[in-house]
Amino acid sequence: MSAYGAYGYAKHGKDYRFILGHYYTGTALAPLGKPRVVRVLLDVSSGDVGFSAATSACGVALDPAREYTAHRVGGAVQLREAGGKALAPCGRKLRAAGAGRIEIAGHGTYRGALETVPTKSDAGALNVVNALAVDAYVKGVIPNESPPSWPLEALKAQAVASRSFALTGGVGGNGFDLYADTRSQVYEGLESEHPRSNTAADATRGEVVTYKGEIAQTLFSACSGGHTESMVNVFGTAVPYLVGVPDPYDGACPLHTWKLEFSGPEISAELGAYLNGRLRKVVVTKRGVSPRIIEAKLYGTGGVTTASGSELASALGGYDTWMTFRKAGAAVPPPGEAPQGPAGQPGGVGG
Repeated sequence: MSAYGAYGYAKHGKDYRFILGHYYTGTALAPLGKPRVVRVLLDVSSGDVGFSAATSACGVALDPAREYTAHRVGGAVQLREAGGKALAPCGRKLRAAGAGRIEIAGHGTYRGALETVPTKSDAGALNVVNALAVDAYVKGVIPNESPPSWPLEALKAQAVASRSFALTGGVGGNGFDLYADTRSQVYEGLESEHPRSNTAADATRGEVVTYKGEIAQTLFSACSGGHTESMVNVFGTAVPYLVGVPDPYDGACPLHTWKLEFSGPEISAELGAYLNGRLRKVVVTKRGVSPRIIEAKLYGTGGVTTASGSELASALGGYDTWMTFRKAGAAVPPPGEAPQGPAGQPGGVGG
């Protein structure tokens, strides 16, 4: 799913069920059988982790008006007063909870509970984790992935997609399932929530995308350029419901089209890791259904080499692998045609 494409469909009167069915082929919507909890890594703290608004931690009753700290002692965690006085050993994990929300020093207010565990890669650090119900979690995701001013049906589609992804995109971290950034989804807690996106979350409470009875991995992006790509052409593994589909309303995205310009020496330097000599031309040999570049041949003065679309995009700073190459001043070639042009001439790449 592209967020801007969902926005466009909603603007044209489609509801969230249609939107999700369009992008995730052959799927259905279904309720969760039981409440689910997710754990999100907020930070890796090199020192103590302060918190307040907690009524209990490590078997000790706490005053929610006071601040406490999680302190690492070897491979364990200790509950302390803000002044440093030890209150209780917590074992491998400190869990602090209050009346549905917790204040975490330096981070803000979050629904659910705070959990801290010793960081395996750093002998003195603690993983700062927010544990909360998935329906509460998506409230801190939706406005950071889709503007809350967007049509409600687009926000509902984002809510269900984010909920489904949260339950299938686990990273198996040390005490956490998800990152709070684009490695998973952008999650910024209670302070980022908005009434309209919360309405979308509540209207779809407990609802997920499923395929043959299992929760689907609902990958999404901001833009698609007008056509999404099949999973097999991106990650090498075919997924029946993640196949490329037309995305006719993606044009509202600021990066629906884009252009980069290089001189001959510049593009040769940028592609140096994949190029033999100076670049003479790029010939796309395989495209996906979108048609994003899967593979291309780089014709250099020293011979011909091969690069993947992702390698080209990364080397050139491209926003996507949907690219065409052309000599400056030449007509833009159709998406399936190989670009031409001598390396010594200024040229451009765009999507």
